[in-house]
Amino acid sequence: MGDCCQAKSCQTEQLARRQRGVLQIVLAVNGVMFAVELSAGLWASSLSLTGDSLDMLGDAVVYAGSLFVVGAGASAKAKSAILKGSIMATTAVAVAARALWQVFHPAAPESALMAIFGTLALVANLYCLWLLTRHKEDDINMSSIWLCSRNDIVANTSVLAAAAVVALVSSPWPDLLVGMGLTVLFARSAFGVLRSATEQLKSPDGVPQS
Repeated sequence: MGDCCQAKSCQTEQLARRQRGVLQIVLAVNGVMFAVELSAGLWASSLSLTGDSLDMLGDAVVYAGSLFVVGAGASAKAKSAILKGSIMATTAVAVAARALWQVFHPAAPESALMAIFGTLALVANLYCLWLLTRHKEDDINMSSIWLCSRNDIVANTSVLAAAAVVALVSSPWPDLLVGMGLTVLFARSAFGVLRSATEQLKSPDGVPQS
């Protein structure tokens, strides 16, 4: 029995080390890409690119928080997931506010800049998703992180689509529509993460109710 418990403890520690290593990498990637994409979004006057940069910032904060609960109990991980959901919801509000401002100050964004930096962000997020996929079933901490990363791919693809349409029609509306769509995506994901985390906190065994 002692050997069995020792082996399980060793496996848990090894898993925690692998999770920390992955989280440190994706934290660095998202931190750098937030600064790059925000600058590009403001430069290009692109709502979708700016919204995507705010998502990068939210993810960076999420990954930093997740590092503190790697190897912790179910309650700590659920509380971390609640923080993530709250950050995702705040991101949705921020993008919605920016969208409202641009509705009253319409200007066609620079489609070439949108395409260049949207592609760069997509490559960065595909790398992060690849790193996180092997850990998405580990626990609620890692599964909620994987969900954030998956949303990033959808957002990046939408930015590139908006850039293509803006280049064709020279109108700000494709960019605005994508930005508004990202708001809905962030809000829905935030609701899902918050619901799962709340259910886990209420469950006596730390497992969400089905």
